[in-house]
Amino acid sequence: MFIKRSLDAQLHLCLLLLLLIFALPDIVSVARGDVGTASHYSPPYQPTECYGGDPSQFPSSNLFAAAGDGVWDNGAACGRQYLVRCISASQSGTCIPERTIQIKIVDYALSSSSAAAASKQSVTGATLVLSQTAFGAIANSSMASINIEFQQV
Repeated sequence: MFIKRSLDAQLHLCLLLLLLIFALPDIVSVARGDVGTASHYSPPYQPTECYGGDPSQFPSSNLFAAAGDGVWDNGAACGRQYLVRCISASQSGTCIPERTIQIKIVDYALSSSSAAAASKQSVTGATLVLSQTAFGAIANSSMASINIEFQQV
């Protein structure tokens, strides 16, 4: 009888562990990417540090960005794609909840020869400087800066 109870207890413990393993991702919020800040800039978007004046560099969706120092990687960021979502801002209600966009890096935010140069950014020093379309797709575009979560695709 003691052995049967012990086996029943072990079975219950195993079932509980399995339940926790499968339910844990829904219970605990796991970070999906890096966290940073995003600002925005407006047209003209050329020239870019990555592709100069080539208009074919821009995705038809107009969802693109210039990379700040943390993402730029000495130019290796050119053409990389990132999933980006707004996670917070200084004013509540700024982020569009649960909205994630995919952007393409086309420029370096701090190059003096690019259209995204610091003088055109809404806030300098951002991780990503999004096109107006990209910024407006995830947040209220009247804000200068937002906090984002981003992950390379």
